[in-house]
Amino acid sequence: MKIGFIGLGNMANAMIGGILGKQICKASEMIGADKSQAAVENMAQKHGMITYIDNKKVVEEADVIVLAVKPIFLPEVIEEIKPIITKDKLLISIVAGKTISWIEEGFGKEIKLVRCMPNTPALVGAGCSGVCVNANVSKEDEALALEILGSFGTAHVVAEHLMDAVVGVSGSSPAYVFIFIEAMADAAVAAGMPRKLAYEFAAQAVMGSAKLVLETGMHPAELKDMVCSPGGTTIDAVKVLEDKGFRAAVMNAMEACIEKSKKL
Repeated sequence: MKIGFIGLGNMANAMIGGILGKQICKASEMIGADKSQAAVENMAQKHGMITYIDNKKVVEEADVIVLAVKPIFLPEVIEEIKPIITKDKLLISIVAGKTISWIEEGFGKEIKLVRCMPNTPALVGAGCSGVCVNANVSKEDEALALEILGSFGTAHVVAEHLMDAVVGVSGSSPAYVFIFIEAMADAAVAAGMPRKLAYEFAAQAVMGSAKLVLETGMHPAELKDMVCSPGGTTIDAVKVLEDKGFRAAVMNAMEACIEKSKKL
């Protein structure tokens, strides 16, 4: 089996690293194309994969083709490759905001299509991807897509109408978390802690807290209550967050993200 990528940016790099790391296929079975000569050369050198400038080469040689370009470039990519796409090829789109029906209409023929939304923690093997499929994708195709997407984190099948919510809660949310980490570190620096150590403490606290949610199965509110001792320091901090509208700010930010995803 050969897996091809059209677009060799950061997310493609993360996916390729995961696929090779989990030995889903060999480097000699990985094919990629990008309009940037620098990107093509970098990926060939880094992963030992076959790379081209020509997107059509990927379609001709690969069994699974990952569309990993920015939304504004997808129409021209579809126009370029649709004459040589056949119904036996499995297409995986990670293009934000482009629905299954939109992509199907662009190709104007029967295709096997998986739509997914990974996120940047895939770069360290901790990604989370929402996945939906069209009517032509078999259970075997779906299982293969989940294996590929699970190689750099977790992957969950969701109804397509939830994909915009996936963008808000997973695809874009690392940015919210990075701002939170940066703010906590800034406060620690203001209290006298060296900046490098402040970032490490803040990031480790976020990672450990997330791990507690995932591994204990406890409700986040219950875990929060465990930290908030009566008359202690934490409950005072939580009160300030509530006074400043912390929850509402997060929910409003996600709502704006979801609405923008619907308009892409």
